[in-house]
Amino acid sequence: MSEALVATQAPEAPASGASGARQFWRRLRAQRAAMVAAGVVALLVLVALAAPLLTAIEGQDPTTYHPALVDSARGGVPIGSLGGIGGEHWLGVEPQTGRDLFARLVYGARVSLGVALAATTVQVVLGVVVGVTAALGNRWVDQLLSRITEIIVAMPLIIMALALLAVVPGSFPRPVLVSLIIGFVAWGTIGKIARAATLSLKNLDYVAAARLSGWSTLRIARRELLPGLAAPVITYAALMVPNNIAIEASLSFLGVGVKPPTPSWGQMLTSANVWYQAAPQYLLLPAGALFVTVLALTVLGDGVRTALDPRAASRLRVGTGRKREAKPGAQTPGAAKPDAYAPGAQNPGGVQEARS
Repeated sequence: MSEALVATQAPEAPASGASGARQFWRRLRAQRAAMVAAGVVALLVLVALAAPLLTAIEGQDPTTYHPALVDSARGGVPIGSLGGIGGEHWLGVEPQTGRDLFARLVYGARVSLGVALAATTVQVVLGVVVGVTAALGNRWVDQLLSRITEIIVAMPLIIMALALLAVVPGSFPRPVLVSLIIGFVAWGTIGKIARAATLSLKNLDYVAAARLSGWSTLRIARRELLPGLAAPVITYAALMVPNNIAIEASLSFLGVGVKPPTPSWGQMLTSANVWYQAAPQYLLLPAGALFVTVLALTVLGDGVRTALDPRAASRLRVGTGRKREAKPGAQTPGAAKPDAYAPGAQNPGGVQEARS
């Protein structure tokens, strides 16, 4: 926290940026579930970045057709057990086309995670800027930006995507276009969160102290308010990433998202919905990748929220490494029950025995 901080609960000196980062890392490391989730997310990102190397080791690519590996007489079902899994195709092949599933899965991670992360970044930047400006502005600015935010929240994403695709040239990179569409159309909710949090923070003592010391509104927002917004914004952003992956899948289903032959998890799920009986791995692999991604990001987001705000208890009671505090007056398990009639103890009925 900056030098304008007025400690209201504990007379501690303001922590520097370096010490604050060390405290955050120490609190995050104390949560085993969050660290496991962070490892899973890091592994997914590493797989996405190393997709060309992994497919080169396998000797396949995500776009080459292998018609000899599917049974055309049965509608294109992969030949062999477990969808054609073998030494040349580690996870089998795609029905009808025979394209390698492992290659499409790891390359799909690049598209799905890249689109989701880019869209989330745009949403966070726009939402925080609009929300903080509305909370710190005068009544007219707040009313104007709040109405714009409500319009954005009510705006149908699919219709806006179709409208933008009508005016955007076909040469524009489709993953970038999908990221921008999601980011510019779906930032309203995080804008509301940033506005509500800023309205609560600007009435605190340390913000009032900064205002009385002559700081500008921009400096107060940058030095005092943005650190306080980190916990809710980062937590919600971690939950927006899997949601944006689902939105990308919906756009791909309608033909306005990432188009073939570029692979993505959502596109694979869309084309696999009719093959869940003949080739279940074609559906289970991208669905499992999405499930693991959503779960890891959710647990990591909760862990980050708890590390940023140690006063808030974790909503996930798994791997937090915390011991539940005993309630006042509660008896410790295994401890002997005190004798009510022992010397010095009161009578349970409240009446002391008469001494002879």
